[in-house]
Amino acid sequence: MRTLGSAVKAVFRYRRPDPECWEVVVAAVCDGTCHSWDANKAVAQAGSAISAHADRMAEALDKRLGSVEELALALAGMGDARALPALRRLGEENHLPSDRAHARILAGLPAAELLPTMRTVLRQEPPPYHASTFTLELLALWGPAAAPAVPEVVRYLETPYAYDALRVLGRIGPAAAVAADRLADFATGRAGLAGRHHPRRAAWAHWKVTGDPALALDVCGAAVGSGTGSHGLPFLADLGPLAAQYADTVRGLMDSPGGWTRVAAAHAHWRITGDPEPAVPVLLAAVDPDWTGNPALSTREAVRRLGEIGAPAAAAAPLLRRILASGERLGHPFESRRILADETYVRTLTEALERIGPSADGPVRAPVPSARRGLLRRWRGPHAARPH
Repeated sequence: MRTLGSAVKAVFRYRRPDPECWEVVVAAVCDGTCHSWDANKAVAQAGSAISAHADRMAEALDKRLGSVEELALALAGMGDARALPALRRLGEENHLPSDRAHARILAGLPAAELLPTMRTVLRQEPPPYHASTFTLELLALWGPAAAPAVPEVVRYLETPYAYDALRVLGRIGPAAAVAADRLADFATGRAGLAGRHHPRRAAWAHWKVTGDPALALDVCGAAVGSGTGSHGLPFLADLGPLAAQYADTVRGLMDSPGGWTRVAAAHAHWRITGDPEPAVPVLLAAVDPDWTGNPALSTREAVRRLGEIGAPAAAAAPLLRRILASGERLGHPFESRRILADETYVRTLTEALERIGPSADGPVRAPVPSARRGLLRRWRGPHAARPH
């Protein structure tokens, strides 16, 4: 029988730990007399990897044994509706998760079930820092389904969280048109709280809520042509063929000394022109087979963009399969978000290979079940759209 310490080490380190390891870790978290910070953090991120223990966790949550927050996140991560009452209660008690990354775990739950709670959190005075950043991140992930929260989100344009609020409004889209004038103020620098990063996101959000791309093209195009290209490239990519006038400028940035800028430029050029040929070599060069997860986030971004290109990126398939076959997770042992970060990368690799299509290397197989794809056990609701 494994000790709790060795079991926790195994689940943090390996993508496919012995099932007994998860059994030991889950038992420790569900036991109200045992307290292990590392075990709690592991279970919160595990998702469908521990779905066999869902009933035990739901029972512990109902009895308020163990860590309520981590057990609720664990059930939410596998799409189990039994997480909802506890999450509502945590919101009422102002004890929602404080880590922005945890919003991705909750994003697969139906927005309608949790949105009233999140709106209540956003109405608090003064706005609580961690709860606000987490809640705004979750609303952005829900996208159009978060439309009822527009009044609360607009209020956040007058707070230090304005940048996050701009993203939420853009993701909500036309239902947030009431904020169009305020978005234009941020895009043009007239808003009192507009900082140097606000104009591009605000201009993009203005386009998403109004359907008029003129402001976004002017502001983001100017950024790309001014030497701060990486800050405008993602938005030009979203504009796609509408940004055709900037195609040559974007193409030049594919030779930038900055890895992130090269990846963003390659993606934007493909989105604008529809031509994958210049983009694929740049993106493939950014895929580091020995990447440990920090700090070159452009590696994961490059994988995602290759997947979006699909079949024309077939040259990437052997390398992506090799990375996917690794037995060890990304990151340093006991890094608090290691499992979640690695699961995200595994999902990115798997989805990229699925989009690229079958190859001589055989079918795509993820080494572990995706922790964020579980259907609700007692609910069949819509899954949230991916944010910009």
